[in-house]
Amino acid sequence: MDSQTSHTSQAPQPPQSPHTFQVDLRGLVDLLSHHLYSSPKVYLRELLQNAVDAITARRVAEPDAPARVRLSVEAGSLRVADTGVGLTEADVHDLLATIGRSSKRAEGLQEARSDFLGQFGIGLLACFVVAERIRVVSRSARTPDAPPVEWTARDDGSYTVRTLPDGARPEPGTTVHLVARAGADEWLAEDRVLSLARDFGSLLPYDVRVGEEAVTALPAPWDRSYPGPAARRVALARHCHELFGFTPLDTIDLDVPLAGIRGVAYVLPSAVSPAQRAGHRVHLKGMLLTERAEQLLPDWAFFVRCVLDTDSLRPTASRESLYEDETLAGVREALGGRIRAWLAGLAAGDPERLAAFLSVHHLGVKSLARHDREMLRTMLPWLPFETTDGRLSLEEFAQRHPVVHFTRTVEEYRQVAPIASAQGIGVVNGGYTYDSELVEALASVRPGTTVAELDADTVTAHLDAVDPAEELALSGFLAAARARLGPLGCDVVLRSFHPLSVPALHLDDREARHEQARAEAQEQADDLWAGILGSLRGGAPRARLVLNHLNPLVRRIGSLGDPELIGTATESLYGQALLMAQRPLRPADSALLNRAFLGLLEWATHDDSTGGGR
Repeated sequence: MDSQTSHTSQAPQPPQSPHTFQVDLRGLVDLLSHHLYSSPKVYLRELLQNAVDAITARRVAEPDAPARVRLSVEAGSLRVADTGVGLTEADVHDLLATIGRSSKRAEGLQEARSDFLGQFGIGLLACFVVAERIRVVSRSARTPDAPPVEWTARDDGSYTVRTLPDGARPEPGTTVHLVARAGADEWLAEDRVLSLARDFGSLLPYDVRVGEEAVTALPAPWDRSYPGPAARRVALARHCHELFGFTPLDTIDLDVPLAGIRGVAYVLPSAVSPAQRAGHRVHLKGMLLTERAEQLLPDWAFFVRCVLDTDSLRPTASRESLYEDETLAGVREALGGRIRAWLAGLAAGDPERLAAFLSVHHLGVKSLARHDREMLRTMLPWLPFETTDGRLSLEEFAQRHPVVHFTRTVEEYRQVAPIASAQGIGVVNGGYTYDSELVEALASVRPGTTVAELDADTVTAHLDAVDPAEELALSGFLAAARARLGPLGCDVVLRSFHPLSVPALHLDDREARHEQARAEAQEQADDLWAGILGSLRGGAPRARLVLNHLNPLVRRIGSLGDPELIGTATESLYGQALLMAQRPLRPADSALLNRAFLGLLEWATHDDSTGGGR
């Protein structure tokens, strides 16, 4: 047993010195464990993959050949036996001893290459991530007269090859023995091996067992027969909970025959951020390739998690993710089409389920509808938007208002919503993600609809002008108010509007804010930079504080004769209008609010004996 023999003779031969790999094996193990693979657990996938490939290779010539993989665990060691094509001594020297080549490249098997899981020939050497010694005993099915061969390798970079008596392996196939390296015993524990085998190999087409425990569970949950649709939904919901840890809101079948894809997409029960990268489980010919496939679906489909099996997608070198190529791009488009068709089906036949879905995931559908006009047209009666008429779909809102006004920011909407609603102006809040884009696209899918961005001039134009005589009588008050707010870049105008309870309305638009920001930067810049900013001065209108002539408080302030008190009261109205609009306050605005508050307190508590009055 300690001597090496040729594959053509059983006679013992003199021992030969150990061979050496054609690479630095220690460096390779470091590369595999720290750079190529995300976890040592992939060693078991490599073992299963080699076993499945060997069986597939044998069945090319022997379709009825047995298809078994058996894993058995002992203290600190693991044995994996398959009924695959096996190896001769020449195969071992030619294929196992050189990185980058594998038994799948053997003569006569090239035509079956598309049926193999592995493509990169790293194979057994990946097991050095957890093993200090690997022993392989194999007998070839393609050369039945060849004796069994033993290949033993150590993590110091050496290996030996020898032939064995026929009784060492009577039947074709391969047995791999691993002895754990220091600190890696946990990876060869029976519970861990069983768990990993089921995770990686539950959809493999062959009989795989750990001891007496079955690993494979075919057919896949989405391909099984159930008593009815309700039973299928329950079973798939259970499957989703086992894989992803949540009970799905709904299930979408993914069937793309041209790409060899079968699987399901599970709809998340709660909203997630579009920026959150989804992790999908992808099996390649039954073997789990990755549970973190991020590029499998279009970006807009962030509300589902998928599990599927495919025979067409290409793995990366680590076989832990998908290679970005034309095939993957086509699959991504096809799977997006399946999800899109599911949404259209709900819109056509199950409005209650669609409403439940959109209440959670309207953001994903809005993302899709931005680029898909047909989907926007389909979803118009369903997608919710914040409007001055309440939370409505664009379809219902457009039926109520001949002109659909919208704002581009939440702040702009909050400025005008109460006043616009009272004046009968319909406004959509376009400040949320994707909303302004969809409102602007409304006219392209709903002929006859007029869409217009709402600005300060439009709102002011809808407010009632004050009688000229009354405004003239208040000219002193308005002059004092304008003098106080002028340095802040804000004009003061007088209008009559509802509701009466609103004393003042702060209006500006993006152009006014940009001009204000430019002016502030110019004040703080050096001479050169101030000159440049000054040359950029635009003709954009300034912000304006619209005082409500119908409001009793404004009328009382207008009757004051003290310019200083008028200025303080105007500053208070300005600050209150900013707060009502929920606008972020600049340092100058905060200082103004503080100054106005203290000024009013001082005025309210002023003693007549000091010469003042109330």
